[in-house]
Amino acid sequence: MSATITGNPTRRPLRSLLAALCGTLLPLLAVLLLAPPQASARPAAPTATLTEVTDFGSNPSNLRMYLYVPDSVTPDPAVLVAVHYCTGSGPAMYSGTEYASLADRYGFIVVYPSVTRASKCFDVSSPQALRRDGGSDPVGIKSMVDWVRTAYDADPGRVYVTGVSSGAMMTNVLLGVYPDVFAAGAAFAGVPFGCFATTDGSEWNSACAGGTVSRTPQAWGDLVRAAYPGYTGPRPRMQLWHGTEDDVLRYPNFAEEIKQWTDVHGVSWTPAATDSPATGWTRTRYGGTGERAPVEAISLQGVGHNLYAWGMGSRVLTFFGLDESGPAPQPQPGACRVTATTNAWNTGLTASVTITNTGTTAIDGWRLGFTLPTGQTITNGWGATYAPGTGTVTAANVAYNATIVPNGSVSIGYRASHTGADGPPTSFTLNGTVCTAG
Repeated sequence: MSATITGNPTRRPLRSLLAALCGTLLPLLAVLLLAPPQASARPAAPTATLTEVTDFGSNPSNLRMYLYVPDSVTPDPAVLVAVHYCTGSGPAMYSGTEYASLADRYGFIVVYPSVTRASKCFDVSSPQALRRDGGSDPVGIKSMVDWVRTAYDADPGRVYVTGVSSGAMMTNVLLGVYPDVFAAGAAFAGVPFGCFATTDGSEWNSACAGGTVSRTPQAWGDLVRAAYPGYTGPRPRMQLWHGTEDDVLRYPNFAEEIKQWTDVHGVSWTPAATDSPATGWTRTRYGGTGERAPVEAISLQGVGHNLYAWGMGSRVLTFFGLDESGPAPQPQPGACRVTATTNAWNTGLTASVTITNTGTTAIDGWRLGFTLPTGQTITNGWGATYAPGTGTVTAANVAYNATIVPNGSVSIGYRASHTGADGPPTSFTLNGTVCTAG
C-alpha cells in the first residue's frame, strides 16, 4: 500500500541541498534510463527529523502516524512504538522523551502514534480494542508497525512498545492482543489489560482508575489469554513503573499489573530479586534476576502520576535489550536440565519429564514451563499441578518435591490425548530461566 510522507527536513541548508542535487541528478537520470523497470516500493522517510506517514494501512480509528528514522539505521533495525498520554500527541511524545536521541545512538526506528479523537486518549476500554483485530486503535498501531517492517526490512523479533498513562494502558493492551508482534513493553503509570473495560461507550472507568478493581492473578491472566484465543507462542516481557502517590491511576493498579503479567508468564508472584537502583525506587523482578526478567516492576516512593523523567528511557532500552548493537542476545541456558520422553498409542500418550538442578544452590519451589505439540491436551498428571492443558503449560511443584538440591532431580509426568503429534514437549524454562534440553 502506498504512503504519503510529509515532514520538515530542514536540518541541511538550502545551498547544500542544491549542491547535492546538482551533483547527483545526472548520474541518477542515467541509472533511471538504463535500469529495467522496478516494482514500486514504499518511500523512505527523511532521516533525523519527525515525519508524518499517511495511508499506512488499516486504521479504523483515524490515528496519525509519526516516524523518526536516525541517520544511521542498523541492518534489520528494531522498532520502538512510543505511545502518548491523554491530551498528548505523537509530536509531544517525540519532544518530551529521549527515544529519538537514543535511536540516533543505537540505530532503531521510533513510531509515535497520535490520537485524533477529542479526548486525545487511546481506546483501552471498548470491546473492539480488547480483542485481536477487533478494530479501534490497536489495529491502526499494528498497521504502523507492519508499514515500518516492510519499508525498512525491520526485525520482526525486535518490536517493542512503551507508553505513559493512557499510553501505558495501551502498552498493556497491545501486549495482550498482539503477543506475536511485540517482544516486550514498558508501561509508565498504567493499569492491567482489561481493567478499563466498559460496555457503555465510555472511555473512563472510575473503579479501575481509583484502584478498587482487584482480581486473582489467574483471573487477570485469563483476560489477556482471551484477547487472542488459541495463541500458544511466547509472551512479551513487561516492565512496569508506578508512583506511590499517583492520584489519577491509583497505586493499587501497580500490584494488579504484576499479578497479571506474572500469571501470563507462568512465574511466581514472589519476587526473584529486589533492589533499589535509585533513591526512593524499589525494583522487583519476577521469573528471573537479570536485566531481561519476564516481569520487572519499579515503584517510586512519594511520586505522583507524572512520574516519567528524562533518563528513564535508557532503563527501558536496557530492559528491551536495545542499548546494544545488533539483535538482543537470546536467553542462555540456566542451571537446569530437562529430559522428556513419551510413550504413545492411538490417540493417547504418557509423558515422563525429569528436571535436574545443575547449579550449586538448592531450588526451593519451582515452576516448569514448556510447550506441548499442537493437538496435545493434558488429561491428568502426577508430581505437579498443570495449567493450562494445552499450548504453553506451567507445571508447579507439589509439597513433597518443592526442593531440588544441587545435582538432584525431580521426575513428573502426565497423560495426554493427541491428534497425531505424539512427541515430547519443548522450550523448557524453570522459574523463568531457560533450561538445557537433555
